[in-house]
Amino acid sequence: MYFIPEDILEFPPVFLANSQGLLGFGGDLSIERLQLAYSQGIFPWYAKGEEILWWAPDPRMVLFPSEVKISKSMRSLIRKNKYRITEDQAFEQVIKNCALTDQRNGKDSWLHEDMIEAYTRLHHEGYAHSVEVWNQKDELVGGLYTVQVNPNVISGESMFHLESNTSKLAFIYLAQKAEKEEVKVIDCQIYTPHLASLGAREIPRDIFMHFYK
Repeated sequence: MYFIPEDILEFPPVFLANSQGLLGFGGDLSIERLQLAYSQGIFPWYAKGEEILWWAPDPRMVLFPSEVKISKSMRSLIRKNKYRITEDQAFEQVIKNCALTDQRNGKDSWLHEDMIEAYTRLHHEGYAHSVEVWNQKDELVGGLYTVQVNPNVISGESMFHLESNTSKLAFIYLAQKAEKEEVKVIDCQIYTPHLASLGAREIPRDIFMHFYK
């Protein structure tokens, strides 16, 4: 694991990450450093009060947009037009609800104040985006946020739902939009059964890094 000083804007090569995918610690959450990190397949993930930790796991969980799985129940829900989906209309609400998801489950969220502020700055600069799901009362009930600094790769960061299946709606919308825009891959970072159920799969880090070339 490598120390990353605040006054030097660079990262070690991703192949130097340890077996858990941890590449280094330190640095800051400036727009410039986050842009650099995401342009190299690196992302921050750490608990409040800890040093900033930077990750580049191997294997990498990704979704190829054309491979998104839409179940019969989700197809039925989409056809009903029960929800309205928007982009970049409520980024701060979305990221704060993502942070609250862990708290609702009795966990400490990695999306603490510093992270929320950093990604909100990225949003204002045009590098972080949100997908919002609204119910028929115009209440925000689901969504996700992403980072994109390379046209080939969308980094999916976090999602939430307050009504059943609304985060899945946001994810399916993102995948379909990405396919239309010829985005090569959605980076889901690490394996979860939920992401696998939506069509995401693990690939070697070396293959993942080709999408940044």
